[in-house]
Order: sequence, then C-alpha cells, then structure tokens
Amino acid sequence: MAIRTILHYPDKRLRDPGLPVTDFGPDFQKLVEDMAETMYAAPGVGLAATQIGEAKRLFIIDVATGDDEPSDLRVFVNPEILERTGDVRWEEGCLSFPGVHEEIDRAERVKVRAQDREGKPFELEADGLLAVAIQHENDHLDGKLMVDHLGLIKRRLVHRQMIKHAAE
Repeated sequence: MAIRTILHYPDKRLRDPGLPVTDFGPDFQKLVEDMAETMYAAPGVGLAATQIGEAKRLFIIDVATGDDEPSDLRVFVNPEILERTGDVRWEEGCLSFPGVHEEIDRAERVKVRAQDREGKPFELEADGLLAVAIQHENDHLDGKLMVDHLGLIKRRLVHRQMIKHAAE
C-alpha cells in the first residue's frame, strides 16, 4: 500500500470524468488499498479515484465516526445514483479543497447501484452523511466539484482561496 498525492483545485485533472472499470485484478485491488490508506491519512470520509489522478469510476467511503467505532470502508465501482429524494443542506469539505467548508444542497436520501471491489453488483439506500458522501464522490467521477454547487460569489471566493493555497 502507498499514500497517493491528492490533487488540489484548480488542477484540471479534477474535471476529467472517470472511465468505467472492467478489470478487477491485482492492479485494481492495489489501487483500492492505496486509496484507503490515502483517505485515512488525509484524513477524510471519502475519496474518488479521480482525486488521485486515476480516471476510473471508483470511490471509497468510510463514515465511521470516532475511534470507538469500527471502520466501515465501502467501495463503489461504476456507481449510478438511481433515486434522489428529499432535500438537505450539509456542510461539506473536500480533500481536493483543503481548509474549505461550504454548505451544499443535496438530496436527503439516495439509492445507488454499483459494484464492489470484486465486481459483484449491489444496490444500497442511504441517508445522512453516507448519502451526502455518495453524492459528493459520485460528482467527482463526473468531473463535477463542490464549487459547482455554490453561487457565483462564493465560487469566486473559494477559487481565490485555492489559488492562494496553491501558490504557498
């Protein structure tokens, strides 16, 4: 396993959509392990392959909170959000936007279809933090970023903040 470099906005590769995963062999398994190690080291609750420069439709999430709760690593390969219901405003951060936290409007509940790390299909209904994380990470796979959910003024402020961060 290895900790990978997380791309920071405004890196143009963050806009590259992920391509479908068809090979679940050893290289893919190593990528999943590297992503998990990278996410936990950051620390974060989710990471998309596109955030480490891998144009694959893959993201991982672990919404376990606190040291007393066991890890709940979930792997989503070739995900598709089937349903979105309700509305929620959630303060989100992103490993590609260090230090930025903004309130984002999301669906309160989602139903997603994906494959696990072995390629086995599954469906999952989620709410709360898991639903928000699924939507956030799935956006990454489409080249959509947190700032795309903000109004023009906030988007410009975040852009300036990240340009300043990149210069440091």
